[in-house]
Formats: sequence, structure tokens, C-alpha cells
Amino acid sequence: MIYLLLGVLLWSGAHLFKRLAPDARAAMGENAGKGIIALLLVVSIWLMVKGYGQAEGAVFWGRHPALVGVNNLLMLLSVYMFAASGMKTGLARKMRHPMLGAVKVWALAHLLVNGDVPSLVLFGGLLAWAVVEMILINKSQPSWSPPSPAPKSKEIAAAVGSVVVYAAIAGVHYWLGYPAFG
Repeated sequence: MIYLLLGVLLWSGAHLFKRLAPDARAAMGENAGKGIIALLLVVSIWLMVKGYGQAEGAVFWGRHPALVGVNNLLMLLSVYMFAASGMKTGLARKMRHPMLGAVKVWALAHLLVNGDVPSLVLFGGLLAWAVVEMILINKSQPSWSPPSPAPKSKEIAAAVGSVVVYAAIAGVHYWLGYPAFG
């Protein structure tokens, strides 16, 4: 469980560093700072994957067929929100933080079907990080201007791409031994 905890904390700390210590982050330099943060994020992902695979803990609830369906719909929404963020689709013009919103939806979806302690640490920890990140961004930058409208082709590409990426994610889950569809 220690790897999992360290991974979630390192992920959160690396992302929050810019908001909590802006002067220290600026002193690192633009390119060097990005490289260091990227390295920390890669290490945090490795720690979370390794830690989650090894962690054991009490189970408070398990997978229920109805919740698996809700989870899958939320996951498709999460993937679309992530795509909308990068492609500046209509959703990105309505939401200030579609990527962090996607993380929140992703975490909630996984908590619905994984009620064990390692899942609560991983998905609950990343949900908490996304909430804190949104609060800090809104506090440091109170005004927000939505991006310019994207062409309809980007809307369609985001929707189609989301389905393709979702299918790939489901395939990886099956490959790792976690049946995505029950």
C-alpha cells in the first residue's frame, strides 16, 4: 500500500507545486521545470500502478451489474470530456476545467464498482486532487474566457475518437484481467 500512497501523493504534489509554490516553480525555469515535473509524474504513475497491483485491503462493496453499466457510461463521458478539453469543442466552451472534470468523473465511476481500500486510496485520492486543483486554479485565476468555437469537424472527431479510445481502454482492462463489461 505504501507504493500506492506515495504515487498518489507524488502525483498530487507534482501537479499542485505550481499553484502552491509558484516562485519555486518559476525558479526552476520553463523547460527544466517541465522536465522535472514530467519525470515526477511518470514515477508517480509507476508507483500507483505497482502499488495498486500489490495492495490489499478490506472490501466494503463489490461490483453490481447495474453499477457496471453506470460506470461504463460515466467512463465514456470522461473520455469525451478529456477529448473536448484538447479539441476545444462545445463542452470545453461551457466548462472551465473539462480535463479535471474528466478526472473527477473517471474517479467517481471507478469508485462505484471498486469498494476496496486500495481503490478508495487511488480513485478517492485522485478525485480529491482534482477538486483541490480546481479550487486553487479558480482562486488564482478568477476570470475565465471560453475558447473560440471549434469547427463541427472537431466535434465529430472528438465524439468518434472518444468511442475509439474508450474501446482501447476497455481492451486494456480485459488484457490486465479487469473485465470492463462485467
